[in-house]
Amino acid sequence: MNTTTRHEVLVVGAGYAGLGAAIQLAARTRKRGSLRVTLVNPYDTFTERLRLHMTATGQETADLNIPELLDGTGAEFVRGWVTAVDTAAKTVRIDDDRLLRYDTLVYGLGSITDTAPVPGVDDNAYTLNSREDATLLADRLTRIDGGTVVIGGSGLTGIEAAAEIAERHPELQVVLLGRGEPGASMHPKAKAYLDAALARLGVRVRSGVEVVKMLPDRVELADGSSITAAAVLWTSGTRVSPLAAAAGLTVDERGRVVTDSALRSVSHPDVYAVGDAAAIRQGYGVMHGTCQSGMPTGVHAALSILRVLAGKEPKPFRFGYYHTPVSLGRNDAVVQFTRPDDSPRRIVLTGKRAAKYKEAVTAAPWATFARMKKMPASGALWPHGGRYTRIRSAK
Repeated sequence: MNTTTRHEVLVVGAGYAGLGAAIQLAARTRKRGSLRVTLVNPYDTFTERLRLHMTATGQETADLNIPELLDGTGAEFVRGWVTAVDTAAKTVRIDDDRLLRYDTLVYGLGSITDTAPVPGVDDNAYTLNSREDATLLADRLTRIDGGTVVIGGSGLTGIEAAAEIAERHPELQVVLLGRGEPGASMHPKAKAYLDAALARLGVRVRSGVEVVKMLPDRVELADGSSITAAAVLWTSGTRVSPLAAAAGLTVDERGRVVTDSALRSVSHPDVYAVGDAAAIRQGYGVMHGTCQSGMPTGVHAALSILRVLAGKEPKPFRFGYYHTPVSLGRNDAVVQFTRPDDSPRRIVLTGKRAAKYKEAVTAAPWATFARMKKMPASGALWPHGGRYTRIRSAK
């Protein structure tokens, strides 16, 4: 590493992955003075995506300030929207009026709910893309005097939101719509528990359906029927920012940055991609985005950058899934333990113990970040199934 000029590392996106990368890099190099880490995000409050279904029902959650989370690491925080990346000039445009230069870029802009495929969703449905979006839904739910709330999408986000809304608003009829059955990828024991919990909460599940149009007061289905709705929450599918493709980075069919084994862009090795923004191939296929996998990608990208700057080869990223925890209201949950390829094992945790487990997993990032800030240069920590796993990095 050049000791006379500071190497500029710019991290865009302060989700679980981006924040992990920034803290890991800055904490490890704060005493050297030869590397500067800057983190860019539209908000100075961290979006705790794992709790947005709680925010959507008016529950108070922690107010996590990003500059405070970075305090003591030496990393700088810039608030603003990333509007363009110029890989030739090595600059990132912020809010269309500021340019930040980088020597190394960590691209972690993440994903949002894909509202484009179905006409009317953008105008007539709520999403859980941000704390502000979830708060809008919470306000709407308090103003509905009876009626039906439709959840479009039967994946994990839809399941958690449906259960939370049904529990907090028993006066409302909650309908969960999806092409597939909720928990279809789980072991039969876990799926049976999930189905029973939704039934107990009064959630009406309709599987094998496709939404073709959304109007202000109803959802139209492919079979010609419709459902009158006082509010609709859309959770079906995700999309990533088009900025990576526009910048000329090699992306996959979903717009995610294609990386090598060290999480570098295959077309621009001075760019690392992490979290939902990256198409990271493992032995079992391309990883899907979760907090469980996002934080490790951020940490590994940081370690890869430090190895490259030290003139060494970065190590390949290896990740195996461990569990799928699903909230079913505040005091109930199901935890499906998995094989590394995310296929279900027979081991399942349910009920109050599962709810406590899910809470421990949800809260784990903050203890992890605190430990990272004190971490010596020999290792990194991230939560893994409610525990902490140390990942060694050779110097």
